[in-house]
Amino acid sequence: EVQLVESGGGLVQPGGSLRLSCLASGFSFSNYWMYWVRQAPGKELEWISVINRDGGATKYADSVKGRFTISRDNAKSTMYLQMNSLKPEDTAVYYCVRASIEYGDYYSSSGYRGQGTQVTVSS
Repeated sequence: EVQLVESGGGLVQPGGSLRLSCLASGFSFSNYWMYWVRQAPGKELEWISVINRDGGATKYADSVKGRFTISRDNAKSTMYLQMNSLKPEDTAVYYCVRASIEYGDYYSSSGYRGQGTQVTVSS
């Protein structure tokens, strides 16, 4: 059974940092591209970052570029999102999502994802 478990969220002041983790199980983690997405209250799901199978290629949405860093440790079946210079508009539930196909970059909002972790940026 595919499982993705996010952790690391919380309440942080503007300008602060958080590191999210996504622990994967039930599939060959290193065979899949992985994504971080988020959903703010009353808004649609927003794709924010992608990482390829070995972590050598990454992309970011303009809204987080230069502030967030995606990474992965295939030996630990874990993906990370380092979030710096957080802003109130980063407040959302953050989800990790697995690519819908093995070996390829194929994001679908209906793909496997975890239960999410809440990030709240507020003073």
